Amino acid sequence: MKVVLLILSALASLPLQAQTGFAKVLFVGNSITKHGPKADIDWSGNWGMAASAESKDYVHLFTRALAEKQGSEPEILVKNVADFERSHQGYDIAAKLKDAIDFHADLIVLAIGENISTPKTADETKDLQANVIALLKSLQGNRKPVILVRSCFWANAAKDAVLRSACGEVSGTYCDISHMTTDKTLYGKAEREFKNAGVANHPGDKGMAAISLALMKALSQ
Repeated sequence: MKVVLLILSALASLPLQAQTGFAKVLFVGNSITKHGPKADIDWSGNWGMAASAESKDYVHLFTRALAEKQGSEPEILVKNVADFERSHQGYDIAAKLKDAIDFHADLIVLAIGENISTPKTADETKDLQANVIALLKSLQGNRKPVILVRSCFWANAAKDAVLRSACGEVSGTYCDISHMTTDKTLYGKAEREFKNAGVANHPGDKGMAAISLALMKALSQ
C-alpha cells in the first residue's frame, strides 16, 4: 500500500500535455488491463489480473491520478482485446469494437502484445504492423485523440518494435516498459501466492503502479 501511495504522489506531480481535461479515456488491452473471473485458473477478480483489488490495477490508478491532476473524473471504457491479439488477421474491428469506436475517447491507451505470436518473418511482421495500425486508426476515427501505446510487460523485441512503429503511424506517444520484465518484485507472485503460474506472472500491485506511473510520465511528454 505504501508503494502505491508513493507512486500516486509521484503521478500527481507530473505535468499533463498541453491538452488537459480528458473527458473520456479508452483502455484497450488484455488480461493485464482486465480479466473476468475464471475458476479454472483460480482468478476471481474482474480487473487487471494479479492486482489485489480493482482500485490497484493500472487502469484505475492511472484514472485516479488523471482525475486528481485535471480536477475532474474522466469517463472510462475498458476493453479486453485478447481475441485480436490471438487472431489479428481478418479481425472485424468495426463489428467487435463498435462500442469502443463509438465511445469517441479523448485519450486512448493501447496495452497489448503479450498474447500476440512473435512474428518470425518479414511478412508476418508487416501483417502484424498493418493490423495494429488498422486497430489504432479505427479507434482514432476522424478525430485527434491523444494516443498512448505501451510496450509489452514481458519484453519482446520483435513485438515491441511493431508496437512502436504502429504508434508512430498515428502520431501517438510510445511508452517503453520493457525494463520491467527483469524486476521480479513487480510480479504478482512476489506479493502473494497464486495457484496458477500464469496469473502469478502478471504484474502485482507494485507492477500495476509502475505501469501507471510510466504511462502518466509518457502523457506528460
